[in-house]
Amino acid sequence: MDRKKSYKGWEEKASKELHDKSLEDHFWETPEGIKVKPLYTEEDLEKINHEIGLPGLPPYTRGPRATMYTNRPWTIRQYAGFSTAEESNKFYKEGLKNGVMGLSVAFDLATHRGYDSDHPRVLADVGNAGVAIDSIEDMNLLFDGIPLDQMSVSMTMNGAVIPVLASFIASGEEQGCPREKLTGTIQNDILKEFMVRNTFIFPPKPSMRIVADIIEYTSKKMPRFNSISISGYHMQEAGANQVQELAYTLADGKEYIKSALERGLNIDEFAPRLSFFWSIGMNFFMEIAKMRAARYMWSKIVKEFKPKNDRSLALRTHCQTSGVSLVEQDAYNNIVRTTIEAMAAVMGGTQSLHTNSFDEALALPTKFSARIARNTQLIISEETGICNVIDPLAGSYYVESLTSSIVEESQKLINEIDEVGGMVKAIEIGIPKMRIEESSAKRQARVDSNEETIVGVNKYKPTEKQEINILSIDNEEVRKRQISRLHELKKTRNSKNVESFIEKIKNAASSNGNLLEICIEASKNRCTVGEMTLAMESVFGRHNLSTKTISGVYKNTVKNDGKIDIIDNELSKFLNKKGRRPRMLVVKMGQDGHDRGAKLIATAFSDLGFDVDIGPLFQTPEEAAKQAIENDAHVIGVSTLAAGHKTLVPLLMESLKNNEASYIKVICGGVIPPDDYPFLYDLGVSKVFGPGTNIQEAAIEIINLL
Repeated sequence: MDRKKSYKGWEEKASKELHDKSLEDHFWETPEGIKVKPLYTEEDLEKINHEIGLPGLPPYTRGPRATMYTNRPWTIRQYAGFSTAEESNKFYKEGLKNGVMGLSVAFDLATHRGYDSDHPRVLADVGNAGVAIDSIEDMNLLFDGIPLDQMSVSMTMNGAVIPVLASFIASGEEQGCPREKLTGTIQNDILKEFMVRNTFIFPPKPSMRIVADIIEYTSKKMPRFNSISISGYHMQEAGANQVQELAYTLADGKEYIKSALERGLNIDEFAPRLSFFWSIGMNFFMEIAKMRAARYMWSKIVKEFKPKNDRSLALRTHCQTSGVSLVEQDAYNNIVRTTIEAMAAVMGGTQSLHTNSFDEALALPTKFSARIARNTQLIISEETGICNVIDPLAGSYYVESLTSSIVEESQKLINEIDEVGGMVKAIEIGIPKMRIEESSAKRQARVDSNEETIVGVNKYKPTEKQEINILSIDNEEVRKRQISRLHELKKTRNSKNVESFIEKIKNAASSNGNLLEICIEASKNRCTVGEMTLAMESVFGRHNLSTKTISGVYKNTVKNDGKIDIIDNELSKFLNKKGRRPRMLVVKMGQDGHDRGAKLIATAFSDLGFDVDIGPLFQTPEEAAKQAIENDAHVIGVSTLAAGHKTLVPLLMESLKNNEASYIKVICGGVIPPDDYPFLYDLGVSKVFGPGTNIQEAAIEIINLL
């Protein structure tokens, strides 16, 4: 067949169907800047720049295992942590009875930041958004009756990674499972924390030393355990497009390899136990191609370090469906979104998967919603026939072309990182953070302009209210129980042994001793997570992040459909009346480091003409009130994602009142259950904005409030 003649014939037919419009008008440009044609043919396969290969063989484009799901499906995980160790333990056991094959532990923010539950800075954080772990005693309760020699355990932990992993290893041994038999993954990806998630504790240099300590220890003594899960997930959650997520995650991986090699390890000692973690969003084919590109590119990156074992070249990954794609409005639509994203993860060749629950834009998942999320994976695995064929999309004209485009665009970003001296240097300069925040602002502008459709949010909006049962955690009750357990621990343990191990940790931090090895013994002797962290902090210090925002991106991207003119007009009236523009202080209180929403609001409102200040991360309500008064703010915008609003907002209102500053308006935005809105309004909060709020409409409402 004459391919050129056939293609010309198609162009003629397509042109008639399009009423003689140009085919160029039907090209689509992704947020990453990749041009997508309406039709791909076999000619496009001749232009690809990656090797397709075979599964289980380098460069592993088609998967890290030769038989993939035909022999063994991916591991179904449920990422969860509920208030106390006892409650989480019940949830895990229920999941294991119903098809879950591995546990993924979500820790509360107090634990992430290395604070014990009795610390004054974590009033609102204990047991919210995860399980509270203060010591080996909590870890023992968490895995009570769950055989750790048979169960793979994944732990999302980075800041307090040493004391938490140490407590897990010590708990396993007290259960009768020696460390060499423990299987699972510790995230241990601190570079990503400095870019987006912000649950760091120590400065970058000692943090990287901790990563190397863990890689070194596990490679020698825990052969079945993954020492690091290099995570792009939180980058996409913070607003990164898929090319940014891929490039910066692989660049992080290169940095960890260098760090381990500097420790004197051989590449083949640790590279086979490195793993990755991707977010899977709604751009179906882009996500599939991203995972294939990642395996190809990682194989090439690791090859530069001259491994002798082919397993060192294979990228293995866990995936999680996107949290950002979940919306409060018409929330049952989230079940469909999660299903589509789960399909993309599977078609892309993941090794394990967590599916989000549909109600997570409102609160923590209930047992009902978690069951739907879990069954989504079981249905895909057991009812669709997808597991019967390895990499079924290989050779697709479109998928292979898209894979090559992603390789090309990602390599440009990796080259940019290499040119400044690697990822640590790039983070210090602020390159990845700036690029991700630009991407986030552009995406919000597209949604606000209706250029990107979100069903139920900016198109096909529901006309009736949905009643959804949500899970509520009594944070104060959880905190009391944790503090009581801490006091009991401190009464019954050997204080001299504790003091001795605290000194040993300080000495190891000051020298070259392996911190994980020492903290395992410290944990067995009932040193707490907070005490071990504080011992390291006394040597390393606690890191603080300077808060910067970008400007111009939102306003230059959003379409003016008349709302901006209204805002400009209202701001002019305000200026004429008050002599200055409205001033907003955007704050994040408590230990929640997810600052995408706060940064987005600060950036967009500044672009729209407000004077905007943004508070430092991890503020107390008293510190936020003081800053608002000193900055002469008209309004405080509270950004909250981690269920701390019922504790923190009352304290903020009280602090404003005590300082005779109740005239400052307070608004709240983020993941707040609709049932909590009346509580906040009764406190005196002026307005509550949920996920999916149009920023321009919110700006008009706030000007009217003032």
